[in-house]
This record gives sequence, structure tokens and C-alpha cells, in this order.
Amino acid sequence: MLIKTNVIVLSKLKYRDNDLIVKCYTKHRGLVSYILRGVLKSRKGSAKTAYFQPLTQLQVEENYRPNQSLQTLKEVKPKYVYESINTNVLKGSVAMFLSEVLSNTLKEEEKNDLLFEYLETTLLWLDNESSFSNFHLLFLLNLTKHLGFYPQQSNIDNKYFNLSSGEFEVNKTNMYSISGENLVLLKQLLGINFDALNTIKLNSKQRQSFLNMILLYYELHLGGFKKPKSLTVFNQVFN
Repeated sequence: MLIKTNVIVLSKLKYRDNDLIVKCYTKHRGLVSYILRGVLKSRKGSAKTAYFQPLTQLQVEENYRPNQSLQTLKEVKPKYVYESINTNVLKGSVAMFLSEVLSNTLKEEEKNDLLFEYLETTLLWLDNESSFSNFHLLFLLNLTKHLGFYPQQSNIDNKYFNLSSGEFEVNKTNMYSISGENLVLLKQLLGINFDALNTIKLNSKQRQSFLNMILLYYELHLGGFKKPKSLTVFNQVFN
């Protein structure tokens, strides 16, 4: 059965000598892995591998076969050609880092229009903006809405936030109760849109501290989540 759909590339892996396995988040049924047979054998095929950079948005025609873990593609073409993500070193680093996080967190093989739209629109925002140093922080925080552990805001005026429970609290109850600069920044980021990010001024140390906190938040709420391997390089690029 041929299905046309939009996809966002999460990762690619060389398989055998000439094949690629590409993991994508798709509009029609969530996470799908495709095998591209012989794509590395010819120049024409190798050129197509350029389509499968981290977080590229594509239109594909899928040759869907039920009960197969690896699907195949009949046709692939760009849905949106990024103007800067693939040419700007900093934006490329953001895309690589976030694609690793998404590969680690998106597991559902089912349709989720709201999540797909979130990924699609935020990536277009990143591509078009020149001031984006805090983008990944808000992206990861807002992603928790779709993953089911967005912070509870009913007691947002309290002096602590518990990473384990996802709630604001009056007193420090355990090692996961945070306060200080990270708490202030969390409260600033909750509820703002991406266009307001340029109002938040952070240095690299503050940015890294909050990123480490949000990644710990992911670890506490997602079984099997591990800090991205690209984190060290990512921090160096943004230092």
C-alpha cells in the first residue's frame, strides 16, 4: 500500500555496505524506520542521502507493509528546504543535539498531530531566526507537554520545584528540589512563546546549568533516557 506523508528525519545508520536505515517521525503514524537499499552504491543514490540530515523535513511516498519493522520508500523529496540550519554551524549543532534527544524520547508508533505540528513549526522558527541561543531550552521544556510531564503550574509562586514530582513546592523535600537561578529561569520559560526568547539574557554557564537540569528532568520521567552523546560537543560549540 502506497502512502504519501510528511516526515522529520531523526537519525540515519549505515547498514551493510550500501544501505541506510533512517528513523523518522511521521505525520501519519509516529515513529517509523525505513531501509534505503543500495542508496550508497551509486552517485545518484548518494546524492539522496543529503536529504536525510538531522531534522530535515521531507515528503515521502511509503510502500507500507504491515507487520514489518523496516518500511521502504518509493519517492522522497524535500518538503521545506532550510535556509540556515544546514549551513550555520551553531544551528546545525542544535539540530544534531535535538535529533539525538528526539531519537531517544519518541517511541510511539501512532499518529500524534499536535506533536508533529510542534516539531514542524519550531524547526521553521529556528531556521528563520538569527537569535536562537536559548531555543533548545524552550524546545525541550515545551516538548514535555507532548511527552506527558510538563511542570504543574498551580503553585508556581512556591520557592522550590521538584524535578521528580514535576510540581512546585513550599519546602525542599528531597535532592531533586531545585531553587536559585534555574528556578527563576524555569518560571520565565513556562508559558512564553519562542518570539519572546530574546528577552531572556543568559551566559553560557547559566544555559548549561539549565540544560543539565532539564535533561535530568527527562531522565527522571522517561525510563531508559540517557544524556545525549553529543552533549559535550554541543556545550563546547555554545561556550
